Amino acid sequence: MITRWAFRYFSDPRVLVVFCVVLGALLGGCASCRYLWQAGLGQLELSNKARPVAEVVADERTPPGLGGLLSRIPDIKKFGEKHGLRATKNYEHYVQLDRKAAVWVVSASQRLRFEPETWSFPFVGSFTYLGWFDRADADKHAAALEARGLDVYVRAAPAYSTLGWFRDPVLSTMFSGGGDGPAAAGELANTVLHESVHATVYINDQSYFNESLASFVADALTPVYLAGQYGQRSPEYEFWKKHVDNREKREERRKLMHAAYTDLAAVYNGTAPDAGKLERKNTIISKLARDLGSEAGKINNAVVIQFKTYGSGTKNFEALLASCGGSWQRFISVVGSLTSKSFSSTQQEDFSEVLTSLCR
Repeated sequence: MITRWAFRYFSDPRVLVVFCVVLGALLGGCASCRYLWQAGLGQLELSNKARPVAEVVADERTPPGLGGLLSRIPDIKKFGEKHGLRATKNYEHYVQLDRKAAVWVVSASQRLRFEPETWSFPFVGSFTYLGWFDRADADKHAAALEARGLDVYVRAAPAYSTLGWFRDPVLSTMFSGGGDGPAAAGELANTVLHESVHATVYINDQSYFNESLASFVADALTPVYLAGQYGQRSPEYEFWKKHVDNREKREERRKLMHAAYTDLAAVYNGTAPDAGKLERKNTIISKLARDLGSEAGKINNAVVIQFKTYGSGTKNFEALLASCGGSWQRFISVVGSLTSKSFSSTQQEDFSEVLTSLCR
């Protein structure tokens, strides 16, 4: 979310709402005011609904599955801290949301080139996405972007991070099935670890790096946590390895997306007229959709860029971890030494050289 600076100085979300209005006025434009207003109100809603985790666990009305899952949160946090993640006061409260997502994230790209839309804010830099607490607001924003001729992607996000400046609660959207079933444990652990990475290492104006790092660390550590807490023969561990951490399936998807990205980039950089580029683009995306078993209408430049955002740098991260002797604490310390000046441009998609220089 776009409120990192505010969270550092304002602990009362009611003050945050006022801050968002003032900041929107300073930025100018109704769009900025509307976005920041909904961000403040959304955070205020979470604050009003939050209950201490210990209270929820002790409540006899709490389903056993949910109570048992919430009781594991301190262990997940300690596990993350043991592996180099920052100790915070996050996830000490629980919020039951009557919706399927915490926020709806909207991203966009130029239709005939891989150029993401960015939004800039004072103090926190630029972002290649915006999170909306209400689906209708997200759709309205997406429609406005589409009206400008952009490819748009709207996705549901189960959680978000305030980067450690605000006490993030556990949200019911972080896990499926109300806390029951083998999937819930992995979902909760992965989300807490992912957002904890953001609270530990965050670089302004580098969405690609931030999201890729968080995904890499959380995805690698989740099965380690599950094996240690539940055992390698447990339903929780087996579900994660079979349905989520399926390396062969993920690698195949990565190859398909990379091939499509490469083909599309060649088309966009070519000399054909726009009509010809658009026809070729539709052909490539239709083939990608068939290979992935999805609908072509749901794949566009914004989707491909989003995948690149969450999948970039995996091999480079792996090489860096190896150079750190497999120590997650050293790995986190090394990537934590990076600053905005470590990158050659804002929103740098290819940051492989940045990581390679750390391996030396």
